[in-house]
Amino acid sequence: MPDGTAAEHIGPRAALFGIAAVLALTALAGCGYTTQSSLDPKYRTVAVSPFYDKTREYDLQAPLTDAVTRKFITDSRLQVVKADDADLLVEGVITGMSRRGLMTDRNDEVTQSLFVVTAGVRLTDRATGKVLWEDPTMTGETTFYTRAAGLSSDRVHGNGEVFLPTVRSFPTDEENRAASEALEQLATVIFHRVVEPW
Repeated sequence: MPDGTAAEHIGPRAALFGIAAVLALTALAGCGYTTQSSLDPKYRTVAVSPFYDKTREYDLQAPLTDAVTRKFITDSRLQVVKADDADLLVEGVITGMSRRGLMTDRNDEVTQSLFVVTAGVRLTDRATGKVLWEDPTMTGETTFYTRAAGLSSDRVHGNGEVFLPTVRSFPTDEENRAASEALEQLATVIFHRVVEPW
């Protein structure tokens, strides 16, 4: 085996890979990338008040409340507690639900639709009573195939499937599934707005 330092035995590919890794880390540092939350560290606990529902549908408010609560429990940056013990309070009202046809077949039957759920949400600092932010038009949406299409609309798989909110408000399984997916997406939007307020 020839004499020499370990550096002399590094091949050109390994050297290039090392340089690329250093450049990537430098770029991330230069862009201000961080894995820390921008949420003020004084906030340690959160409560999610049951959502109200102003739509004509039923069975939307509990699945949304449960989905938002689950996001905080899974993330664990904020401990979910009762409202009286919370630093932050999430409150909201479901203000709208719409279904709109996107595609039709040659018989003019809708084969794909857009399902949208809209909610007004606010976050309050319970110690001061100050509303930290309020957004009247947070949305969650999904597309789904109708029975006329004869195709599966399932967009959530794996572990997400286990936690998907159950909705039984609509006449078809496709619509109920779309409502569940839209509520799950809305819960994600709300959660991220709380933990990453900027």
